[in-house]
Amino acid sequence: MFSHLHGIWSLMRGHRLRYGAALACLLCATVLNYGVPLIGSVAIDFAIGDKIPGNDTSAPMRWLLDLLGGPDHLRGHLWLAPVAMVALSVIGGVFSYLKGWQASLASDGIARRLKNQLYDHLNHLPARHHDQSDTGDLVQRCTSDVETARMFLASQVMDIGNAVILAGTALPLMLMLNVPLTLVSFALLGPLVIYGYVYFRKVRHIFKQVDEAEGMLTGVVQENLTGIRVVRAFSRHDHEREKFAAPNALYRDRSLKMLRLMSWYWSVSDLVAISQLGLTLIVGAYWVATGEVTVGVLFAFLAYLGLMLWPVRMMGRILTDLGKATVALTRIDEILHVAREPEPMENPALTATPLSGRITVRDLYFHHAASDLPADGRGAINGVSFDVRPGETLAILGPSGSGKSTLMHLLLRLYDYQRGSIQLDGRELSSLPRQWVRGQTGVVMQEPFLFSKSLRDNLRLGHGNAPDHEIETAARAARIHDTILTFEHGYDTVIGERGITLSGGQRQRVAIARAVLKRAPLLILDDALSAVDAETETMILDALKSRRGQSTTLVIAHRLATLVHADRIIVLDHGRIIQTGTHAELAAQDGLYRRLWQIQTSVETDFQNELRPS
Repeated sequence: MFSHLHGIWSLMRGHRLRYGAALACLLCATVLNYGVPLIGSVAIDFAIGDKIPGNDTSAPMRWLLDLLGGPDHLRGHLWLAPVAMVALSVIGGVFSYLKGWQASLASDGIARRLKNQLYDHLNHLPARHHDQSDTGDLVQRCTSDVETARMFLASQVMDIGNAVILAGTALPLMLMLNVPLTLVSFALLGPLVIYGYVYFRKVRHIFKQVDEAEGMLTGVVQENLTGIRVVRAFSRHDHEREKFAAPNALYRDRSLKMLRLMSWYWSVSDLVAISQLGLTLIVGAYWVATGEVTVGVLFAFLAYLGLMLWPVRMMGRILTDLGKATVALTRIDEILHVAREPEPMENPALTATPLSGRITVRDLYFHHAASDLPADGRGAINGVSFDVRPGETLAILGPSGSGKSTLMHLLLRLYDYQRGSIQLDGRELSSLPRQWVRGQTGVVMQEPFLFSKSLRDNLRLGHGNAPDHEIETAARAARIHDTILTFEHGYDTVIGERGITLSGGQRQRVAIARAVLKRAPLLILDDALSAVDAETETMILDALKSRRGQSTTLVIAHRLATLVHADRIIVLDHGRIIQTGTHAELAAQDGLYRRLWQIQTSVETDFQNELRPS
């Protein structure tokens, strides 16, 4: 447990002064609250009971009696005791408020720092890690786990300090009042603390299971809501409900298991606490009858026990929340300890000048698994070599799984190649900072992603300071400007999550405009025209051709009509280049390109003949 407390202490870095102020306020509130029963004890024994101060009177009682003017003055002004008790309670309440305020400010600051740190770290993790991670679980760690830690730091840390201060303040005070009765009053507190620690060991393991089950449940909900249109289109409502029922039942069962354990703790701790009060009352009453203890001292002891037993009983809840917090922080640390994308040593000379767009690829090999390259040469990219001149348009063709998109991901440094070389203007890609490489590249992904913002903000994603006239020029190039003007708010129209309020073709054209607006020396179009009609595709290609020479363009497509105007075409199959040349050269020689060209042209011819009236 001490290692867990050390982790909490490390987390408080930068906010320890606030926690120190909160503990100081807590100490003041505790001392004032302990003064209330002592005043009552003095009033009962010396004002109401007519006891004479003697050698058996404890130092705190003598000091307080002198502060109230002595026994005779207190008997004549008995109202002083309740007024003093109320005043101490009010001032103690003010200090308790200040304690909670300081602790809340500190815990909120820590939670804010944790969330920012997690969000930034997730944005710099390797693509391979995101490929293997559950989005719902990551959301759970960034929200629920951070909130669990925040709640512990806001409340339970102060409860731990409260229990320690109460015990540390009450024990000396009670010993000064009466040593034998103090031993009786603490008789059952030891077993209660030991039981709380055993409970902590059990509940920590169970909460980890509950947290993991909640993460699974969040993942199912997130996936279902993301694909809700697919669910409805295939009428899979019943299947999704059954799929949700399993993790929901698992979460319920594990939560009930934890609640059963908590109910056992509260039942047993209630029994021990009441037994402790009963034992003190019985023994104290006997000693009052024999004259060994005064009524006022017994009143003070019972009041102190009332103040102490609740925090001691709360140790079980504190330990429970400590277990939850340590599990949550462990899950957060698991993310924070994942190594970020490795970056090369800074070399300003390599990034001093922007790219002209020359790409040189030699003997490139890549395998998606984290292990070494397979010996049989069945990687995603197997010995690819080609050159692209500045301003040239290179088209890449190949069947699904041939390595086209993987090649683009390597150029963006989303993954690092295991063998071979990629050079940009003679600079080895692996020696260039990822952020700089991506800043030099405009890209339209195979599945364009738009954010739930205005169209203007989405277009400015790669060029944040772009003026409106440049935005409109890029939108015209992507043939989306006229469509945007038909919307009620034009470029200020807020599109839904993932751009769901737009059609597939509109999303692709917005993504193309976004890439064009960036004005990067490299432009990558990864099957970017698959969702637009043939007429729109022709207009977009004409606009891109008018920009020929302004940037090196790599076009991936399945429709050969998209590729015919490229300066050069390479054909990939199983991660290898099997053909290269212009459209005319490849259409004239036997091979995959010619077969695909014949198939697509014949299909289009047959389709046009069917549409032509007889």
